[in-house]
Amino acid sequence: MKNGLPPSPSKTTLSYKTRFGRLGQYGLLIAFLGICLTLSLITPRFFTVQNLMIIVTQVSINALLAFGVTFIIITGGIDLSIGSMVAVTGVAAASFAHPDTYPVVVPVVIGLLAGLLFGAFNGFVITRSHVPPFIVTLGTMTIGRGLALILSKGRPISNLSDSFNFIGGGKILGVPTLIVILIVAFIGCSVLLKKTVIGRYMYAVGGNEQAARASGIPIGKVKLVVYTLGGLLAALAGILLTSRITTGQPNAGQGFELDAIAAAIIGGTSTSGGTGTMTGTLLGALLIGVISNGLDLLNVTSYYQEVVMGAIIIGAVVLDSMNQTNKN
Repeated sequence: MKNGLPPSPSKTTLSYKTRFGRLGQYGLLIAFLGICLTLSLITPRFFTVQNLMIIVTQVSINALLAFGVTFIIITGGIDLSIGSMVAVTGVAAASFAHPDTYPVVVPVVIGLLAGLLFGAFNGFVITRSHVPPFIVTLGTMTIGRGLALILSKGRPISNLSDSFNFIGGGKILGVPTLIVILIVAFIGCSVLLKKTVIGRYMYAVGGNEQAARASGIPIGKVKLVVYTLGGLLAALAGILLTSRITTGQPNAGQGFELDAIAAAIIGGTSTSGGTGTMTGTLLGALLIGVISNGLDLLNVTSYYQEVVMGAIIIGAVVLDSMNQTNKN
């Protein structure tokens, strides 16, 4: 200590932190490309257009949920109810999607509205009661699952119209509609997060809520917006899933919240808030899909796949913790 001041960081320390930051920024992309290359060498079936289309199609539902979770985690929150929202919104949409009843826009709007209201309810309770989001969304997760069973009377809702089934099972110029919707959603969420005032507010709230409040940022409104967005994206995922499997399943979406949170964390969204990108989340979802698909092609049982995914999630959290420590 000199003149009562702490010693400044050495050039070696600063260089290490810079290298570590760059590794965190590009490490996921390098890992993703490395795994793809490895799988393409091990099994020729992996690197085919048909298989790549299958991967992206399978990933699309999880990626949409992960986009919504990314908004929420960036602000320092969490949402465990999105899997239940998938079931509720899917059942609600399927109830109005029978042939020769309503135009296809009706079940879509009803499903989206249900998700929007569900997400807004989460945000309202969290901001008004100041109860931790983990507890609130744990409760609404159970509520949502019960509502899905009530609306469907405990039975799958089938006999859906062809126009509704096209939403999640059709193709546009040879490209599956799920992939088209995923691309549009990715662009929209990226622009919202990076190019708008509300996006900057999200980072500010997650980075330092007290400082954000002192700066005049409406904390409650920002949190209400992010949970509503999470509900809206969960509703879109629920509608697409229902359309794809051509049935409104009240038990749909079980465990989806964990996959979505995993994709966001693997993609670099910090569990402490204030950090995250939609590009990283998309890569995280694709990485999960690629590993799962590769293990399937190698005839690895699902039991081992769960172990692998759990290890990857722990590794991502550890790296995030190390990154946060080196920033301080």
